[in-house]
Amino acid sequence: MNFELPPEDDPRRSEVRAWLEEHPNPTGRELADSGYVVPHWPKPWGLDADPLTQLVIEDELKRAKVQKPINPIGTGHCGPILVMHGTEEQKQRFIPPMLSGDEIWCQLFSEPGAGSDLASVRTQARRDGDEFVVNGQKIWTSLAHDSQFGILLARTDPEAPKHEGLSYFIVDMRTPGIEIRPIVDASGWHNFNEVFFTDARIPADALIGEENAGWGLARETLANERVTLSREGAQWGWGPTAQDLVKLVREQGGAPDPLSRDRLVRLYIDGEILRIYGLRTVAAAISGHPGPMASVRKALADPHGQEVFRLANDLAGAAGMLNDAGPLGTPGGWWGQGFLFSPALTIGGGTSEVLRNVIGERILGLPREPDPDAGRPWREVAGRAG
Repeated sequence: MNFELPPEDDPRRSEVRAWLEEHPNPTGRELADSGYVVPHWPKPWGLDADPLTQLVIEDELKRAKVQKPINPIGTGHCGPILVMHGTEEQKQRFIPPMLSGDEIWCQLFSEPGAGSDLASVRTQARRDGDEFVVNGQKIWTSLAHDSQFGILLARTDPEAPKHEGLSYFIVDMRTPGIEIRPIVDASGWHNFNEVFFTDARIPADALIGEENAGWGLARETLANERVTLSREGAQWGWGPTAQDLVKLVREQGGAPDPLSRDRLVRLYIDGEILRIYGLRTVAAAISGHPGPMASVRKALADPHGQEVFRLANDLAGAAGMLNDAGPLGTPGGWWGQGFLFSPALTIGGGTSEVLRNVIGERILGLPREPDPDAGRPWREVAGRAG
């Protein structure tokens, strides 16, 4: 694969530029209708774009200073599941406003006792006629306070083994019985939340796929999440990159000492390696399934992102203790907040330990780690855990 962007006269660039001339200030709806929000998705939602075409579109939108609708969990985690497994009614109702950014989405997966071991979720959805009654607690739910809808993993068969009794739902976050409590992290950022369900009723047609078949969809969602996190920004695909830091230091007259220069060179090289892995990850996703390549890239990208922010903070010197200070006396922006948030990078979206297990089992062919709860009914497992 050629990993360089196509030249200026490439017809794919010309097509995007012509569209941008007709839509100099496109709305979220116009971008969604054009297929430019998720060009790698199948039509009519995307353009079935190959990796290079996708990068050309991104490059031209950036050149035109056009911002796509921001709905990272919707388009990155939830949307691909709806496209592949949703009913036609679900697709038509939920995908257009998701792509336009008119309806924000969250992911209701992790629980206080079910993070890395996601199959141990204890939130229950009990069938009651044409509805499911949901009781339980979720935690670390990004954007729950801003979301209109979420995807929920809940236990619908407490007698089944823990991987076999789960179902996957669409949840209206305004449903009575849902309470959202904020979690403010060390950087002062309110992104995470606790979500409590108390006899919350959701319609039976909110189920995606088959009842008790949610574990496969959950695994697919996590694989899509790792593709989403494969953008170049150092903070889970957002914010500055190693290249941005190198450019900033160059503009300020260069690194102050040989050690800093060496760290910058290493970061730049690692950033280029990750860029190539990002293209491979997108190509794997387009081929039909993200596969383990996304886990490889995330395992590399998380410590890389931490080092980007760590070096930026070191270059800021004593001013690095201030939120509004960046490296070498530049404005803070993402740098201060990113440094405070960076310890979370190797936890969210799959811990480093989980990713190494995935890589060992699915790429290196190593034997699976023994699961002491394999095949045991969920009630027995939950009872032992207290």
